[in-house]
Amino acid sequence: MKRREFITLLGGAAATWSLAARAQQAAMPVIGVLDARSPGANENSLLAFRQGLKDTGYAEGENVAIEYRWAEDRFDRLPELAADLVRRKVSVIVAPANNPALAAKAATSAIPIVFGVGEDPVKLGLVASLARPGGNATGINLLTGEVVAKRLGLLRELVPAAVRLAVLANPANPITSSMLGALEPAARGLAMQVQTYNAGTIGEIDAAFAAFVREQPHALFVAPDAFFLTRRVQFAALAVRHALPAVYSVRQYVEVGGLMSYGTSLLDMYRQVGVYTGRILKGAKPSDLPVVQSIKFELVINAQIARMLGLALPPSLLAVADEVIE
Repeated sequence: MKRREFITLLGGAAATWSLAARAQQAAMPVIGVLDARSPGANENSLLAFRQGLKDTGYAEGENVAIEYRWAEDRFDRLPELAADLVRRKVSVIVAPANNPALAAKAATSAIPIVFGVGEDPVKLGLVASLARPGGNATGINLLTGEVVAKRLGLLRELVPAAVRLAVLANPANPITSSMLGALEPAARGLAMQVQTYNAGTIGEIDAAFAAFVREQPHALFVAPDAFFLTRRVQFAALAVRHALPAVYSVRQYVEVGGLMSYGTSLLDMYRQVGVYTGRILKGAKPSDLPVVQSIKFELVINAQIARMLGLALPPSLLAVADEVIE
């Protein structure tokens, strides 16, 4: 073969390989992750999500790409970010909280959505029914409202003398009304008086704790909320500073100095979201995938904080705790 012919053949092969590589890259499905928080606050959750994807045969950068959209705690940006993912024509939108799920649902009726929510997704308007979602969305229900009474009972077990209960809730959260609806009868059953304080900003959280100084509640119940979770260090520090025993919905509060949490596992939710995302990438339709009721609950107690607050940990609590942080 002549040198010129060889170079021409080599150039043609390189072009063919380049076209094939671009075609393979274009064929790689793209997942859009819509999250209200910031990347730094989400590292462990994303590891659990990627594990769920791996369980179904997908690995980021190998056979699937992921586009992340972070609202950086600005919930008003979620509709814009959801619309951006729709324009990007991603294969699936992952929305791991109430507000991102609602923003994604409002942005598209065609692109599949996999959510993780703390409110009944039927009430939120995300699905027609739990068994047969019927539209372009399905996912995981964290059963937030259903565990309220249990969480309150555990707090009372740890602080038997608690009568005056302060509840801190975000009125902008869709689950707040149903959470309060479940909490109030549970508190009456324990002869506890409930005072609800609303907070949706950092300043309002500080103002609520300033009110606690005046009102002197015996214990604090922090409602589940994505914004609250981003402020978990603030909550833990203020509760200790004001010597106020507090119970939270997820372990992330306790890991940074909160007293106690009881609720469904966020990491398990993210893993299950990853599994459902992988199944949809393989061809399953959201309308045919039943909403999963998350059933992995965990009780986590920070023994060091309990001692700082002068609380003795009852053996009954220690016996059922999934983890005691020293």
